[in-house]
Amino acid sequence: MSQPEKTRARRPGVGIPALIAGALGSIVLALGFTPTLAAFTASIQNTVDTAGAGTLTMQETDSTGDIVCNSTDGGGVSTNSATCSTINKYGGDLAMAPGETVSTDITISNTGTVPAASFSLTPGTCTQSTNGDANGDATDLCAQMALTVTSGGTTIYDGSLADFDTQLDLLTLLGDTEVAAGTDVPFTFAVTLDSTADNSYAGLQVSQPITWTFGA
Repeated sequence: MSQPEKTRARRPGVGIPALIAGALGSIVLALGFTPTLAAFTASIQNTVDTAGAGTLTMQETDSTGDIVCNSTDGGGVSTNSATCSTINKYGGDLAMAPGETVSTDITISNTGTVPAASFSLTPGTCTQSTNGDANGDATDLCAQMALTVTSGGTTIYDGSLADFDTQLDLLTLLGDTEVAAGTDVPFTFAVTLDSTADNSYAGLQVSQPITWTFGA
């Protein structure tokens, strides 16, 4: 007797849309845990980037180096301008005889950190006054006083104190383009009382201010 065929129970099928959704979910999940891949890179970080202002300061010294005047003596580098009454470029001899010459050596130095692109000497007006109790009556002693200013082998000025009244461009006269930081520039001032000066010039004296200036 023949056995009846058994009918297998069929499992519910999984639809194509469900398969696609499951696959996409797996991809998104996988991407969420996968590190991003980068191209080659290189970098440099500079940690010391600075800039600042230098200084331009002047120093004047006498021939011994013991007497010193600085441009900062008048109130620091913010002012950078001072009066020096301790170095007498004309020697300070108030007992000169006719024909006598008095020489004075001084040095101007750039004590700052930047070069001076300009360097000038500006004389003021030569004035005359009495010296002592006995005084002559001449009125032109400045014209009777000759001045020669030299630096090394270069003559900066050669004439009377009366005519010494114009600013001098020292860099041009010295053939230089600058006064580098730390550089010393020597000068010699030679003052001579005219050999023909008579008694009318006795007991008189002259005075004249001089200004040195650096510029950057």
